[in-house]
Amino acid sequence: MSDENRKEQGTAAESSVKAAAKTGKAVANIAKGAATGGIHGAALETAKASKKWIIALVAVLMLPVMIVAMLPSIIFGSLFGDGTDTPNGISDSTVMTDNMVNLNTGISTILSEGLVDVLARIDADYTASGCDGMEVNNPYGSDVVFNANYFIALYCASKDTDVSTISQSDMEQILRTHKDKLYSFSYTDEVRQVVVEAEEPSEPAGGTEQVETEPEVIEQTIRVYSISYNGEAYFSDHVFSLTADQKNLAANYAQNLSVLLSDGVYQVLSTTEFSAMGISYEGVVFSDGSTQVVYYNQLDDRWRYEAYGTDDIGGYACGPTAMSIVVSSLTSETVDPPHMAQWAYENGYWCSKSGSYHSLIPGAAEEWGLPVEGCTASEPQRIVNALADGKLVVALMSKGHFTSSGHFIVLRGVTSDEKILVADPSSYSRSEKAWDFSIILNEASKSAGAGGPFWIIG
Repeated sequence: MSDENRKEQGTAAESSVKAAAKTGKAVANIAKGAATGGIHGAALETAKASKKWIIALVAVLMLPVMIVAMLPSIIFGSLFGDGTDTPNGISDSTVMTDNMVNLNTGISTILSEGLVDVLARIDADYTASGCDGMEVNNPYGSDVVFNANYFIALYCASKDTDVSTISQSDMEQILRTHKDKLYSFSYTDEVRQVVVEAEEPSEPAGGTEQVETEPEVIEQTIRVYSISYNGEAYFSDHVFSLTADQKNLAANYAQNLSVLLSDGVYQVLSTTEFSAMGISYEGVVFSDGSTQVVYYNQLDDRWRYEAYGTDDIGGYACGPTAMSIVVSSLTSETVDPPHMAQWAYENGYWCSKSGSYHSLIPGAAEEWGLPVEGCTASEPQRIVNALADGKLVVALMSKGHFTSSGHFIVLRGVTSDEKILVADPSSYSRSEKAWDFSIILNEASKSAGAGGPFWIIG
């Protein structure tokens, strides 16, 4: 295609998007998806719109059929159904949920196989090492953490226009073929002194008195292994071999999918939110709840540009900042966001370009000796009672009043009329308001992991 034709096609698409935006909110969302995520972003936004819009939207936007076939084909099956009365992901949200459960289960199974694989590689390395002993630091145990949305996004982006081959089995085959890329290990050799107890002396001839033998101290070399999950960003190069453009498409996929599923997985501030004027909140404390709360803000000038993995605290570290608030308020230790972000990164809770794995919340609570219990939105009285008792509750929010995608906040108290006080890691103004509990319950993540979307800590 010539540059001139591309330019004309791009202008036509832009005009279609602008025209679509005038037809109402549903179409405007699809236009936004097309503008930010190309045909792939538009595909997700189309899926979010009511079914009655679909035919008209495709005509209005003048986008190819792959707009409605790319990502939905793996999440929903057939977008329009298979010509029978069999429910599909557009007509029945249960189908979408079931498909995502199956995808999560499949990915989790392969990641578990990846752990077995890296342990086998460690055994082979130790056998050839000549060391006297080994230890393995596996921070994941049986709790395999991952971002299913990003896996799906990377896979779909790798397919580009090859829509017909998209399937769960194909994605799993690719991952299984590259399972040696899922985890890696490093090691250090430590020389340790080991006390070897002496053998019991035999009774000497002639019945003379036995002589006690002193324990022997010897040196042994112990190889200490540490297992690391390589992470979805690593997989984009080494598993799916994405181009720069495909990586951008994958990022848009992941964000749109998180919004579509209301799961709070994508915890990234928008450009507008991040560009807010930086302020230092040093010394800010809230005392209007049952517990005095030390407030931290991820956009604080003191650390907004500091590292969270290869991302920055200001844009991505609402999870570590929320846990800084909790730990600094409920223990005698002061833990600021850079400290918590570094701990989260070193312990495998950072998720590249997406924020934090949900397991960060119970993991950090346990690390600092705080009791933690998961809680769902169907248990509102349990949350109210916990706040009234002086406990704090971390909540994972999806799109709504607190975020455009996903965001961790801290519920820090309840008023006499049962409104909820919060500590929002990205907004001091929202932290000063008392919120209707119904808003928080309705906008909490619909499919949080690690026991969420609420974690009672105290």
